[in-house]
Amino acid sequence: MFLGWRWGVLALVLGAAVGARVAWVWQTDELARQATEYERQLAAKDLAHGREREQAAVAALGQTAIHQAQRLDLEDRLQAQDKTHWKEMNDAQQAQARLRDRLATADLRLSVLLDAGTAAAQGGDGGMRAPADTGGLVDGTLRARLDPAHARRIIAITDEGDRGLIALKACQAYVREVTK
Repeated sequence: MFLGWRWGVLALVLGAAVGARVAWVWQTDELARQATEYERQLAAKDLAHGREREQAAVAALGQTAIHQAQRLDLEDRLQAQDKTHWKEMNDAQQAQARLRDRLATADLRLSVLLDAGTAAAQGGDGGMRAPADTGGLVDGTLRARLDPAHARRIIAITDEGDRGLIALKACQAYVREVTK
């Protein structure tokens, strides 16, 4: 009886050991399967996240390209306006220089219209009569010649005014282009 009982315990211990080993192998296989599944899920999430980041980068690059194209277009328009401004400024300066030269050589004289009543009150006919054939003037209007020094000062003032108006026009065009 003693020997039967030992064989029973031995069979029980051996069964428990084999059962434990089978359970261990099954659990290890299950854990490996779960780890593989978890790694697969992580890889899928990483791939989706990478695609999402790539799409965001492509969108950002597209916006950057659009903004750069707009900036280049604005720079081109501003450069064209700058050329126009400098051409107008140069033309105005050349016209003023020609006018100054004509005044200096006495080729041109500046004169002003006098009020007939004021001229008579101040002692008669101190001015010169305008010729009848000049366009837009009434026959017999009185004109007085300006001193050449005064004429040069007037031309200098109008020159500065012309340049100021051209610069103002250029500034307004710049603001219109930038605020489009």
